[in-house]
Amino acid sequence: MKIQLLHSTIKNGRGSREQHLTCYLVDDFLAIDAGSLAISTDDFQRRNVRNVVITHPHLDHIATLPIFIDDLFETLRQPIRLHATVQAIEVLEKHIFNWDVYPRFSELKNDFGKLIEYIPLKPREEFVIGHLKIRAIPVTHVIPTVGLIISDGKTTVGLSSDTCETDEFWQFLNDENKLDALFVESSFPNELRQLAKTSFHLTPNILNSELKKLRHENTEIFAVHIKPVYFDKICKELKALNLSNLNVMEAGRVYEF
Repeated sequence: MKIQLLHSTIKNGRGSREQHLTCYLVDDFLAIDAGSLAISTDDFQRRNVRNVVITHPHLDHIATLPIFIDDLFETLRQPIRLHATVQAIEVLEKHIFNWDVYPRFSELKNDFGKLIEYIPLKPREEFVIGHLKIRAIPVTHVIPTVGLIISDGKTTVGLSSDTCETDEFWQFLNDENKLDALFVESSFPNELRQLAKTSFHLTPNILNSELKKLRHENTEIFAVHIKPVYFDKICKELKALNLSNLNVMEAGRVYEF
């Protein structure tokens, strides 16, 4: 399984390390969230991504979704399938694809048919996209949000999305026979613990406590969703945890498991 965190920004002509926006590509065909989907995919990925799983509709997770669909308007021969909870779909239709912010693509067609198709996902129930089996597990955030467990039959990975202290996600991860990799947020430095709690995010120290709930050994763990203004400080605090299997995920790098 290949997983890539797409670049959010360009500096000096190159993709930067900063994680302003959230969008992962799995095996170059499935997008998890769409923060930078329209601005950081290459031509091959743009031709192949026709499924997007939305963990929750905060702007940094959906920012370029409308532009991605817009760019493909004339060439789509099958609709972009948006997999999300009923609550997230309602937010997209009410606040984004509402004709005021952006066209309501669910009401539009091109010469080949529909542009988008909403696929409501049911938390905890397995669904299939291509060769991947996925379960969406509720996590604890400001709005209804799901973490994901993704398997291709050989490799299994977990992705927390945005969360603070939570329990069910860890329980489902522990129920897996194996867990090859875990991508988990660490948004704020330790000194902003109260802000992290108020906004339902993690700091390195809180993450450390959460990781004690994970019973899998030797799982590769990658910290993500690191606020750019605190990037260096958070990285130092993560390193100070002295967890040999914990690293910061590099934007743009393709990880293979």
